[in-house]
Amino acid sequence: MGGSANPEAESVRAQLYRIVKSPDFDATERSRKFLTYIVEEVIAGRADRIKAYAIAVEVFGRDESFDAHSDPVVRIEAGHLRRALNLYYVTVGVSDEIVISIPKGSYVPKFDVRPVPTPPVPVARRARWQRAFPFAIACLMALAMLPWLAVNRGGGERLQTPALPRLLVRHFDDLTNAGNSQAIARGLTQEIIGQIAKFKDIVTVEGDPRDEKGASTAGSSTSDPRYVLAGDINVIDNEFRLRARVLNRVDNSVIWASSYTGDLQPSKLIATVTDIARQVATSLGQPYGVIYRADASQRPQSAPDDWQAYACTLAYYAYRASLDGKKHPSVRKCLEDAVRRFPNYATAWALLSQAYVDEIRFRYPIDPSSSPASIDRALDAARRAVELDSENIRALQAQMFALYFHGEADAALKIGEQALSLNPNDTELVGEYGYRLALAGNWERGCALMSEARKRNPGPLAYYESGLALCSYFKGDLREAAMWITRRRRRRTPTII
Repeated sequence: MGGSANPEAESVRAQLYRIVKSPDFDATERSRKFLTYIVEEVIAGRADRIKAYAIAVEVFGRDESFDAHSDPVVRIEAGHLRRALNLYYVTVGVSDEIVISIPKGSYVPKFDVRPVPTPPVPVARRARWQRAFPFAIACLMALAMLPWLAVNRGGGERLQTPALPRLLVRHFDDLTNAGNSQAIARGLTQEIIGQIAKFKDIVTVEGDPRDEKGASTAGSSTSDPRYVLAGDINVIDNEFRLRARVLNRVDNSVIWASSYTGDLQPSKLIATVTDIARQVATSLGQPYGVIYRADASQRPQSAPDDWQAYACTLAYYAYRASLDGKKHPSVRKCLEDAVRRFPNYATAWALLSQAYVDEIRFRYPIDPSSSPASIDRALDAARRAVELDSENIRALQAQMFALYFHGEADAALKIGEQALSLNPNDTELVGEYGYRLALAGNWERGCALMSEARKRNPGPLAYYESGLALCSYFKGDLREAAMWITRRRRRRTPTII
Protein backbone atom coordinates (compact mmCIF):
# COMPACT_ATOMS: atom_id res chain seq x y z
CA MET A 1 0.00 0.00 0.00
CA GLY A 2 1.21 3.50 -0.81
CA GLY A 3 1.58 6.30 1.71
CA SER A 4 3.96 7.99 4.07
CA ALA A 5 3.34 5.16 6.54
CA ASN A 6 1.54 2.06 5.33
CA PRO A 7 -1.61 1.66 7.45
CA GLU A 8 -2.89 -1.76 8.40
CA ALA A 9 -5.56 -3.35 6.21
CA GLU A 10 -8.24 -3.18 8.90
CA SER A 11 -7.54 0.52 9.49
CA VAL A 12 -7.92 1.19 5.78
CA ARG A 13 -11.12 -0.85 5.67
CA ALA A 14 -12.49 1.08 8.64
CA GLN A 15 -11.68 4.38 6.89
CA LEU A 16 -13.36 3.12 3.72
CA TYR A 17 -16.47 2.27 5.71
CA ARG A 18 -16.43 5.71 7.35
CA ILE A 19 -16.31 7.41 3.94
CA VAL A 20 -18.92 5.40 2.04
CA LYS A 21 -21.36 5.53 4.94
CA SER A 22 -20.93 9.26 5.49
CA PRO A 23 -23.97 11.28 4.37
CA ASP A 24 -21.55 14.14 3.66
CA PHE A 25 -19.57 12.11 1.08
CA ASP A 26 -20.84 13.76 -2.10
CA ALA A 27 -20.89 10.68 -4.34
CA THR A 28 -23.44 8.44 -6.02
CA GLU A 29 -24.04 4.87 -4.94
CA ARG A 30 -22.13 3.75 -8.03
CA SER A 31 -19.10 5.83 -7.02
CA ARG A 32 -19.23 4.35 -3.51
CA LYS A 33 -19.26 0.86 -5.03
CA PHE A 34 -16.35 1.88 -7.29
CA LEU A 35 -14.31 3.05 -4.29
CA THR A 36 -15.10 -0.08 -2.27
CA TYR A 37 -14.05 -2.34 -5.13
CA ILE A 38 -10.65 -0.76 -5.79
CA VAL A 39 -9.76 -0.47 -2.08
CA GLU A 40 -10.68 -4.09 -1.38
CA GLU A 41 -8.66 -5.23 -4.41
CA VAL A 42 -5.55 -3.49 -3.06
CA ILE A 43 -6.09 -4.92 0.42
CA ALA A 44 -6.38 -8.39 -1.13
CA GLY A 45 -3.08 -7.90 -2.98
CA ARG A 46 -4.66 -7.65 -6.42
CA ALA A 47 -3.71 -4.07 -7.32
CA ASP A 48 -2.34 -5.24 -10.68
CA ARG A 49 -5.88 -6.31 -11.68
CA ILE A 50 -7.36 -2.84 -11.23
CA LYS A 51 -7.91 -1.87 -14.87
CA ALA A 52 -10.70 -0.05 -16.70
CA TYR A 53 -12.05 -3.31 -18.14
CA ALA A 54 -12.25 -5.05 -14.74
CA ILE A 55 -13.93 -2.03 -13.13
CA ALA A 56 -16.44 -1.72 -15.97
CA VAL A 57 -17.41 -5.39 -15.70
CA GLU A 58 -17.27 -5.85 -11.92
CA VAL A 59 -18.64 -2.47 -10.81
CA PHE A 60 -20.71 -1.05 -13.67
CA GLY A 61 -22.14 -4.29 -15.02
CA ARG A 62 -20.75 -3.97 -18.53
CA ASP A 63 -20.49 -7.17 -20.55
CA GLU A 64 -17.35 -8.76 -21.96
CA SER A 65 -17.53 -6.63 -25.12
CA PHE A 66 -16.68 -3.48 -23.12
CA ASP A 67 -14.24 -1.17 -24.92
CA ALA A 68 -12.71 1.63 -22.87
CA HIS A 69 -12.03 3.69 -26.01
CA SER A 70 -15.68 3.87 -27.09
CA ASP A 71 -17.18 3.91 -23.59
CA PRO A 72 -15.36 6.34 -21.23
CA VAL A 73 -17.58 5.53 -18.24
CA VAL A 74 -14.68 4.43 -16.03
CA ARG A 75 -12.57 7.53 -16.73
CA ILE A 76 -15.51 9.85 -16.10
CA GLU A 77 -16.62 8.09 -12.91
CA ALA A 78 -13.03 8.09 -11.64
CA GLY A 79 -12.95 11.87 -12.11
CA HIS A 80 -16.17 12.22 -10.10
CA LEU A 81 -14.77 9.97 -7.37
CA ARG A 82 -11.48 11.92 -7.12
CA ARG A 83 -13.40 15.18 -6.68
CA ALA A 84 -15.71 13.64 -4.07
CA LEU A 85 -12.74 12.32 -2.07
CA ASN A 86 -10.91 15.64 -2.24
CA LEU A 87 -14.01 17.50 -1.03
CA TYR A 88 -14.55 14.98 1.79
CA TYR A 89 -11.01 15.43 3.11
CA VAL A 90 -11.11 19.23 3.14
CA THR A 91 -14.47 19.32 4.95
CA VAL A 92 -15.89 16.59 7.20
CA GLY A 93 -12.84 14.34 6.84
CA VAL A 94 -10.30 17.03 7.64
CA SER A 95 -9.31 15.29 10.90
CA ASP A 96 -9.31 11.70 9.57
CA GLU A 97 -5.99 9.98 10.14
CA ILE A 98 -6.00 7.79 7.00
CA VAL A 99 -6.31 9.45 3.59
CA ILE A 100 -7.54 7.41 0.64
CA SER A 101 -6.80 8.99 -2.74
CA ILE A 102 -6.77 7.96 -6.40
CA PRO A 103 -3.72 9.37 -8.21
CA LYS A 104 -4.36 10.95 -11.61
CA GLY A 105 -3.72 8.53 -14.46
CA SER A 106 -4.39 5.42 -12.37
CA TYR A 107 -7.31 3.63 -10.77
CA VAL A 108 -5.18 2.09 -7.98
CA PRO A 109 -5.91 3.87 -4.68
CA LYS A 110 -3.18 5.24 -2.43
CA PHE A 111 -3.31 5.18 1.37
CA ASP A 112 -1.54 7.74 3.53
CA VAL A 113 -1.35 8.36 7.27
CA ARG A 114 -1.34 11.97 8.41
CA PRO A 115 -1.06 13.56 11.85
CA VAL A 116 -4.32 14.39 13.55
CA PRO A 117 -4.60 18.22 13.71
CA THR A 118 -4.78 20.04 17.03
CA PRO A 119 -8.38 20.98 17.89
CA PRO A 120 -9.11 24.66 17.25
CA VAL A 121 -9.45 27.13 20.12
CA PRO A 122 -13.15 27.79 20.90
CA VAL A 123 -14.47 31.12 19.68
CA ALA A 124 -17.12 33.43 21.09
CA ARG A 125 -20.75 32.66 20.45
CA ARG A 126 -21.98 34.13 17.17
CA ALA A 127 -25.27 34.39 15.30
CA ARG A 128 -26.54 31.07 13.92
CA TRP A 129 -25.92 31.86 10.26
CA GLN A 130 -22.47 33.28 11.08
CA ARG A 131 -21.47 30.07 12.89
CA ALA A 132 -22.53 27.93 9.94
CA PHE A 133 -21.09 30.22 7.30
CA PRO A 134 -17.34 29.36 7.45
CA PHE A 135 -18.03 25.65 6.91
CA ALA A 136 -20.36 26.43 4.02
CA ILE A 137 -17.74 28.65 2.41
CA ALA A 138 -15.04 25.98 2.91
CA CYS A 139 -17.20 23.42 1.11
CA LEU A 140 -18.00 25.90 -1.62
CA MET A 141 -14.40 26.96 -2.24
CA ALA A 142 -13.10 23.38 -2.21
CA LEU A 143 -15.74 22.28 -4.69
CA ALA A 144 -15.11 25.27 -6.93
CA MET A 145 -11.32 24.96 -6.99
CA LEU A 146 -11.18 21.29 -7.99
CA PRO A 147 -12.29 21.66 -11.64
CA TRP A 148 -10.24 24.86 -11.94
CA LEU A 149 -7.10 23.03 -10.81
CA ALA A 150 -7.82 20.16 -13.18
CA VAL A 151 -8.14 22.54 -16.12
CA ASN A 152 -5.30 24.94 -15.34
CA ARG A 153 -2.49 22.71 -14.08
CA GLY A 154 -0.02 21.29 -16.57
CA GLY A 155 -0.27 24.27 -18.87
CA GLY A 156 1.92 22.56 -21.50
CA GLU A 157 -1.13 20.93 -23.07
CA ARG A 158 -2.82 24.30 -23.48
CA LEU A 159 0.15 25.55 -25.49
CA GLN A 160 -0.56 22.88 -28.11
CA THR A 161 -4.04 24.25 -28.79
CA PRO A 162 -5.12 27.36 -30.71
CA ALA A 163 -5.73 30.85 -29.38
CA LEU A 164 -8.55 29.97 -27.01
CA PRO A 165 -10.11 32.95 -25.24
CA ARG A 166 -8.64 33.63 -21.81
CA LEU A 167 -10.87 35.10 -19.13
CA LEU A 168 -9.35 36.84 -16.12
CA VAL A 169 -11.66 36.59 -13.11
CA ARG A 170 -10.99 39.34 -10.57
CA HIS A 171 -11.78 38.85 -6.92
CA PHE A 172 -15.19 40.44 -6.38
CA ASP A 173 -15.11 43.67 -4.40
CA ASP A 174 -16.63 43.57 -0.92
CA LEU A 175 -18.74 46.74 -0.62
CA THR A 176 -20.03 45.91 2.88
CA ASN A 177 -16.73 45.06 4.58
CA ALA A 178 -18.46 43.79 7.70
CA GLY A 179 -19.20 40.43 9.27
CA ASN A 180 -18.73 37.63 6.76
CA SER A 181 -19.16 39.75 3.64
CA GLN A 182 -15.54 39.19 2.61
CA ALA A 183 -16.00 35.42 2.86
CA ILE A 184 -19.13 35.67 0.69
CA ALA A 185 -17.26 37.60 -1.98
CA ARG A 186 -14.34 35.16 -1.91
CA GLY A 187 -16.55 32.06 -1.97
CA LEU A 188 -18.70 33.31 -4.84
CA THR A 189 -15.60 34.24 -6.85
CA GLN A 190 -14.17 30.74 -6.47
CA GLU A 191 -17.47 29.03 -7.30
CA ILE A 192 -17.85 31.03 -10.50
CA ILE A 193 -14.28 30.19 -11.51
CA GLY A 194 -15.03 26.51 -10.97
CA GLN A 195 -18.23 26.59 -13.02
CA ILE A 196 -16.67 28.49 -15.94
CA ALA A 197 -13.70 26.11 -15.94
CA LYS A 198 -16.07 23.30 -16.99
CA PHE A 199 -16.14 24.92 -20.43
CA LYS A 200 -12.95 23.57 -22.01
CA ASP A 201 -12.76 26.24 -24.75
CA ILE A 202 -12.23 29.08 -22.30
CA VAL A 203 -9.04 29.33 -20.25
CA THR A 204 -9.99 30.69 -16.83
CA VAL A 205 -7.37 32.75 -15.00
CA GLU A 206 -7.75 33.94 -11.42
CA GLY A 207 -6.27 37.38 -10.87
CA ASP A 208 -6.10 40.63 -8.99
CA PRO A 209 -6.34 44.02 -10.72
CA ARG A 210 -3.02 45.10 -9.21
CA ASP A 211 -1.27 42.34 -11.19
CA GLU A 212 -2.79 43.29 -14.55
CA LYS A 213 -1.23 45.06 -17.48
CA GLY A 214 -2.65 48.35 -18.68
CA ALA A 215 -5.47 48.36 -21.18
CA SER A 216 -3.20 49.60 -23.95
CA THR A 217 -1.14 46.40 -23.91
CA ALA A 218 -3.74 43.90 -22.68
CA GLY A 219 -4.69 41.26 -25.22
CA SER A 220 -1.71 42.04 -27.45
CA SER A 221 -0.65 38.39 -27.18
CA THR A 222 -2.84 35.29 -27.49
CA SER A 223 -1.48 34.26 -24.09
CA ASP A 224 -2.93 37.41 -22.48
CA PRO A 225 -6.50 37.37 -21.14
CA ARG A 226 -8.80 38.98 -23.71
CA TYR A 227 -11.63 39.50 -21.25
CA VAL A 228 -12.12 40.32 -17.57
CA LEU A 229 -14.97 39.26 -15.30
CA ALA A 230 -15.31 41.72 -12.42
CA GLY A 231 -18.01 42.54 -9.91
CA ASP A 232 -18.96 43.51 -6.40
CA ILE A 233 -20.90 42.04 -3.49
CA ASN A 234 -23.19 43.97 -1.15
CA VAL A 235 -24.69 42.32 1.96
CA ILE A 236 -27.93 43.72 3.37
CA ASP A 237 -29.68 41.93 6.23
CA ASN A 238 -30.10 38.28 5.18
CA GLU A 239 -29.44 38.81 1.47
CA PHE A 240 -26.47 39.51 -0.75
CA ARG A 241 -26.41 41.13 -4.17
CA LEU A 242 -23.85 40.41 -6.89
CA ARG A 243 -23.28 42.85 -9.73
CA ALA A 244 -21.11 41.27 -12.43
CA ARG A 245 -19.72 42.56 -15.71
CA VAL A 246 -17.35 41.44 -18.47
CA LEU A 247 -14.90 43.88 -20.03
CA ASN A 248 -12.93 43.69 -23.25
CA ARG A 249 -9.36 44.31 -22.09
CA VAL A 250 -8.34 46.06 -25.30
CA ASP A 251 -10.50 49.11 -24.66
CA ASN A 252 -12.14 48.32 -21.27
CA SER A 253 -15.57 48.40 -22.89
CA VAL A 254 -18.33 46.53 -21.03
CA ILE A 255 -19.68 43.71 -23.21
CA TRP A 256 -22.00 42.14 -20.62
CA ALA A 257 -23.48 43.01 -17.23
CA SER A 258 -26.01 41.39 -14.93
CA SER A 259 -27.03 41.30 -11.27
CA TYR A 260 -28.14 38.49 -8.95
CA THR A 261 -29.65 38.29 -5.47
CA GLY A 262 -29.03 35.45 -3.01
CA ASP A 263 -30.32 34.27 0.37
CA LEU A 264 -27.86 34.09 3.30
CA GLN A 265 -29.79 31.46 5.26
CA PRO A 266 -27.29 28.64 6.01
CA SER A 267 -29.65 25.97 4.69
CA LYS A 268 -29.88 27.75 1.33
CA LEU A 269 -26.49 29.41 0.99
CA ILE A 270 -24.49 26.79 -0.91
CA ALA A 271 -27.36 26.00 -3.29
CA THR A 272 -27.97 29.71 -3.92
CA VAL A 273 -24.33 30.52 -4.64
CA THR A 274 -23.96 27.46 -6.89
CA ASP A 275 -27.07 28.44 -8.84
CA ILE A 276 -25.81 32.00 -9.38
CA ALA A 277 -22.39 30.70 -10.44
CA ARG A 278 -23.99 28.33 -12.95
CA GLN A 279 -26.07 31.17 -14.41
CA VAL A 280 -22.97 33.32 -14.85
CA ALA A 281 -20.97 30.43 -16.34
CA THR A 282 -23.72 29.59 -18.83
CA SER A 283 -24.09 33.21 -19.94
CA LEU A 284 -20.36 33.54 -20.54
CA GLY A 285 -19.13 30.10 -21.55
CA GLN A 286 -21.83 28.40 -23.60
CA PRO A 287 -21.62 28.32 -27.40
CA TYR A 288 -23.37 31.48 -28.63
CA GLY A 289 -22.70 33.03 -25.20
CA VAL A 290 -20.96 36.30 -24.29
CA ILE A 291 -17.38 35.15 -25.06
CA TYR A 292 -18.38 33.49 -28.34
CA ARG A 293 -20.22 36.58 -29.56
CA ALA A 294 -17.32 38.86 -28.64
CA ASP A 295 -14.77 36.66 -30.42
CA ALA A 296 -17.01 36.11 -33.46
CA SER A 297 -17.17 39.87 -33.98
CA GLN A 298 -13.37 40.13 -34.20
CA ARG A 299 -11.71 40.20 -37.62
CA PRO A 300 -7.98 40.34 -36.89
CA GLN A 301 -5.83 41.29 -39.87
CA SER A 302 -3.13 38.81 -40.87
CA ALA A 303 -4.39 36.42 -38.20
CA PRO A 304 -1.81 33.84 -37.05
CA ASP A 305 -2.45 30.11 -37.44
CA ASP A 306 -3.54 29.68 -33.85
CA TRP A 307 -6.30 32.27 -34.23
CA GLN A 308 -7.38 30.90 -37.62
CA ALA A 309 -7.77 27.42 -36.16
CA TYR A 310 -9.88 28.76 -33.30
CA ALA A 311 -11.87 30.84 -35.79
CA CYS A 312 -12.87 27.57 -37.50
CA THR A 313 -14.85 26.62 -34.41
CA LEU A 314 -16.53 30.03 -34.44
CA ALA A 315 -17.41 29.46 -38.10
CA TYR A 316 -18.90 26.07 -37.24
CA TYR A 317 -21.22 27.57 -34.62
CA ALA A 318 -22.27 30.31 -37.06
CA TYR A 319 -23.14 27.56 -39.58
CA ARG A 320 -24.98 25.48 -36.97
CA ALA A 321 -27.19 28.39 -35.94
CA SER A 322 -28.76 28.35 -39.42
CA LEU A 323 -27.67 24.93 -40.80
CA ASP A 324 -27.04 26.67 -44.11
CA GLY A 325 -25.83 23.99 -46.51
CA LYS A 326 -23.95 26.57 -48.58
CA LYS A 327 -21.67 27.30 -45.63
CA HIS A 328 -21.01 23.66 -44.83
CA PRO A 329 -18.17 22.86 -47.31
CA SER A 330 -16.01 25.78 -46.17
CA VAL A 331 -16.64 24.98 -42.50
CA ARG A 332 -15.73 21.33 -42.98
CA LYS A 333 -12.54 22.22 -44.85
CA CYS A 334 -11.59 24.78 -42.21
CA LEU A 335 -11.96 22.19 -39.43
CA GLU A 336 -9.98 19.61 -41.40
CA ASP A 337 -7.18 22.17 -41.79
CA ALA A 338 -7.39 23.00 -38.08
CA VAL A 339 -6.92 19.40 -36.90
CA ARG A 340 -4.07 18.96 -39.36
CA ARG A 341 -2.24 22.00 -37.96
CA PHE A 342 -3.29 21.34 -34.35
CA PRO A 343 -3.77 17.56 -34.02
CA ASN A 344 -4.35 17.86 -30.24
CA TYR A 345 -7.27 20.28 -30.60
CA ALA A 346 -10.09 18.13 -29.18
CA THR A 347 -12.91 20.59 -29.90
CA ALA A 348 -11.99 20.88 -33.59
CA TRP A 349 -12.04 17.08 -33.93
CA ALA A 350 -15.45 17.02 -32.24
CA LEU A 351 -16.98 19.68 -34.48
CA LEU A 352 -15.49 18.01 -37.56
CA SER A 353 -17.24 14.80 -36.53
CA GLN A 354 -20.55 16.66 -36.30
CA ALA A 355 -19.91 18.30 -39.68
CA TYR A 356 -19.49 14.82 -41.20
CA VAL A 357 -22.80 13.67 -39.68
CA ASP A 358 -24.60 16.78 -40.97
CA GLU A 359 -23.34 16.14 -44.49
CA ILE A 360 -24.94 12.71 -44.37
CA ARG A 361 -28.23 13.39 -42.60
CA PHE A 362 -29.02 16.58 -44.56
CA ARG A 363 -27.78 15.11 -47.86
CA TYR A 364 -25.60 18.09 -48.63
CA PRO A 365 -24.14 18.09 -52.15
CA ILE A 366 -20.67 16.52 -52.15
CA ASP A 367 -17.85 18.98 -52.66
CA PRO A 368 -15.84 17.71 -55.67
CA SER A 369 -12.60 18.71 -53.93
CA SER A 370 -13.35 16.60 -50.83
CA SER A 371 -13.92 12.92 -50.20
CA PRO A 372 -17.47 11.99 -49.14
CA ALA A 373 -18.22 11.96 -45.42
CA SER A 374 -19.21 8.73 -43.68
CA ILE A 375 -20.50 7.72 -40.27
CA ASP A 376 -17.28 5.76 -39.72
CA ARG A 377 -15.23 8.90 -40.33
CA ALA A 378 -17.49 10.79 -37.94
CA LEU A 379 -17.01 8.11 -35.26
CA ASP A 380 -13.25 8.12 -35.73
CA ALA A 381 -13.07 11.91 -35.36
CA ALA A 382 -15.29 11.84 -32.25
CA ARG A 383 -13.24 9.08 -30.64
CA ARG A 384 -10.07 11.01 -31.36
CA ALA A 385 -11.58 14.03 -29.60
CA VAL A 386 -12.50 11.95 -26.53
CA GLU A 387 -9.04 10.36 -26.43
CA LEU A 388 -7.51 13.84 -26.35
CA ASP A 389 -9.83 15.10 -23.60
CA SER A 390 -12.29 12.69 -22.00
CA GLU A 391 -14.07 15.57 -20.20
CA ASN A 392 -14.45 17.86 -23.22
CA ILE A 393 -18.21 18.30 -23.63
CA ARG A 394 -18.02 18.90 -27.39
CA ALA A 395 -16.05 15.65 -27.72
CA LEU A 396 -18.60 13.65 -25.75
CA GLN A 397 -21.47 15.33 -27.60
CA ALA A 398 -19.87 14.39 -30.93
CA GLN A 399 -19.46 10.79 -29.83
CA MET A 400 -23.09 10.69 -28.71
CA PHE A 401 -24.16 12.20 -32.02
CA ALA A 402 -22.11 9.81 -34.19
CA LEU A 403 -23.17 6.72 -32.20
CA TYR A 404 -26.82 7.74 -32.51
CA PHE A 405 -26.63 8.02 -36.31
CA HIS A 406 -24.64 4.79 -36.39
CA GLY A 407 -27.72 3.07 -34.94
CA GLU A 408 -26.33 2.68 -31.41
CA ALA A 409 -28.95 4.71 -29.54
CA ASP A 410 -28.40 3.15 -26.10
CA ALA A 411 -24.64 3.76 -26.22
CA ALA A 412 -25.26 7.30 -27.48
CA LEU A 413 -27.62 8.16 -24.63
CA LYS A 414 -25.20 6.72 -22.09
CA ILE A 415 -22.49 9.09 -23.35
CA GLY A 416 -24.97 11.98 -23.34
CA GLU A 417 -25.89 11.38 -19.70
CA GLN A 418 -22.21 11.28 -18.72
CA ALA A 419 -21.58 14.57 -20.52
CA LEU A 420 -24.59 16.20 -18.85
CA SER A 421 -23.31 15.18 -15.42
CA LEU A 422 -19.95 16.81 -16.22
CA ASN A 423 -21.35 20.17 -17.28
CA PRO A 424 -25.10 20.80 -16.91
CA ASN A 425 -24.36 24.49 -17.72
CA ASP A 426 -23.64 23.69 -21.39
CA THR A 427 -26.95 24.40 -23.11
CA GLU A 428 -25.64 23.24 -26.49
CA LEU A 429 -25.27 19.77 -25.00
CA VAL A 430 -28.51 20.05 -23.02
CA GLY A 431 -30.51 20.69 -26.20
CA GLU A 432 -28.81 18.03 -28.34
CA TYR A 433 -29.00 15.36 -25.65
CA GLY A 434 -32.63 16.28 -25.01
CA TYR A 435 -33.38 15.87 -28.74
CA ARG A 436 -31.77 12.40 -28.84
CA LEU A 437 -33.51 11.41 -25.59
CA ALA A 438 -36.93 12.45 -26.91
CA LEU A 439 -36.51 10.62 -30.21
CA ALA A 440 -35.48 7.52 -28.28
CA GLY A 441 -38.85 7.56 -26.51
CA ASN A 442 -38.21 9.54 -23.32
CA TRP A 443 -40.36 12.45 -24.45
CA GLU A 444 -41.01 13.97 -21.04
CA ARG A 445 -37.39 14.47 -20.02
CA GLY A 446 -36.07 15.05 -23.53
CA CYS A 447 -38.62 17.75 -24.29
CA ALA A 448 -37.98 19.46 -20.96
CA LEU A 449 -34.25 19.63 -21.76
CA MET A 450 -34.92 21.04 -25.24
CA SER A 451 -37.24 23.66 -23.80
CA GLU A 452 -34.59 24.65 -21.24
CA ALA A 453 -31.92 24.92 -23.96
CA ARG A 454 -34.11 27.13 -26.13
CA LYS A 455 -34.75 29.51 -23.23
CA ARG A 456 -31.08 29.83 -22.25
CA ASN A 457 -29.20 29.49 -25.56
CA PRO A 458 -29.54 32.35 -28.07
CA GLY A 459 -28.07 30.26 -30.91
CA PRO A 460 -29.81 27.53 -32.98
CA LEU A 461 -33.42 28.42 -32.17
CA ALA A 462 -34.85 26.68 -35.23
CA TYR A 463 -33.09 23.47 -34.20
CA TYR A 464 -34.87 23.42 -30.86
CA GLU A 465 -38.16 24.58 -32.37
CA SER A 466 -38.10 21.59 -34.71
CA GLY A 467 -37.78 19.29 -31.70
CA LEU A 468 -40.43 21.13 -29.71
CA ALA A 469 -42.83 20.73 -32.64
CA LEU A 470 -42.42 16.97 -32.33
CA CYS A 471 -42.87 17.21 -28.57
CA SER A 472 -46.14 19.09 -28.96
CA TYR A 473 -47.37 16.66 -31.61
CA PHE A 474 -46.74 13.57 -29.50
CA LYS A 475 -48.46 15.07 -26.47
CA GLY A 476 -51.50 15.80 -28.65
CA ASP A 477 -51.25 19.59 -28.80
CA LEU A 478 -51.56 20.12 -32.56
CA ARG A 479 -52.06 23.89 -32.28
CA GLU A 480 -48.75 24.29 -30.45
CA ALA A 481 -47.02 21.91 -32.86
CA ALA A 482 -48.18 24.03 -35.80
CA MET A 483 -46.88 27.16 -34.06
CA TRP A 484 -43.39 25.66 -33.65
CA ILE A 485 -43.37 24.40 -37.25
CA THR A 486 -44.32 27.84 -38.53
CA ARG A 487 -41.49 29.43 -36.53
CA ARG A 488 -38.98 26.92 -37.84
CA ARG A 489 -39.99 27.44 -41.45
CA ARG A 490 -39.53 31.20 -41.12
CA ARG A 491 -35.90 30.52 -40.24
CA ARG A 492 -35.45 28.48 -43.47
CA THR A 493 -33.62 25.53 -41.94
CA PRO A 494 -33.52 21.94 -43.25
CA THR A 495 -35.76 19.25 -41.82
CA ILE A 496 -34.07 18.05 -38.64
CA ILE A 497 -34.15 14.60 -37.04
